[in-house]
Amino acid sequence: MPKPFKFLAFDTSTDRLSIAVTDGARVWQHSSPGGAQASTTLIPAILALLAESGLGLGDLDAIAFGRGPGSFTGLRTACAVAQGLASGANHGAGIPVLPIDTLAAVADEARFQRFGAATGNDAPLTVMALLDARMDEMYVQSHQFRSGSCMSVKDCELIRPENLVTDGSARLLAGNVFGVYAGRLPEALARLDCIEAYPTATALLRLAPALATAGHCIEASLALPLYVRDKVAQTTDERARIKADALAAPAIPLES
Repeated sequence: MPKPFKFLAFDTSTDRLSIAVTDGARVWQHSSPGGAQASTTLIPAILALLAESGLGLGDLDAIAFGRGPGSFTGLRTACAVAQGLASGANHGAGIPVLPIDTLAAVADEARFQRFGAATGNDAPLTVMALLDARMDEMYVQSHQFRSGSCMSVKDCELIRPENLVTDGSARLLAGNVFGVYAGRLPEALARLDCIEAYPTATALLRLAPALATAGHCIEASLALPLYVRDKVAQTTDERARIKADALAAPAIPLES
């Protein structure tokens, strides 16, 4: 039997902060408001959850984090914290990090809400994930689940709500857009199974073992956000926060 993985996972890509730890058998989790607060609350919450689990950073096989798409500042925070914790741990060359697409986590969270640990049979299950991108746009990407694996159907797109088109293969639509854009989404969605879902850390934990086994863990210094929207689309507040973060924490390497 393969050795169970010990992971720390967190996501700060939305206005919800989500953290989870597993020793391979049990799971400890924490959730709280995210957004601008994440940069100050993430590390204390991680350390508290590790203490609760009885695990130290050096016990972990990898640190998984939601790499995006999502809030620009939130993604920078996630990468910086993953880099800092992984490279600062007393673990030889450091702990590997495992970047995971946030839309894959949204899709898996919906799959788990509807079907639990299994989909019920070996037939493929396609979930279309929809995440609010602000500025009257949303991120869209479909993922297919089969035999314990999750594969993206195509690249992530950034579209306006009224331009959403489903190809008919998706059994579930998942995300946080159904209330925000209720009057702008196509009427045909009303006939589909729509699930309110966010990219949770527990979803990252479910996705992590297969990704780690497939060799997707990387060195901490290579941890980078996944941006879909061009950087010129940052809001004034986002640019101000990024500048403030850079001045407040010059010792943490942030690659762009």
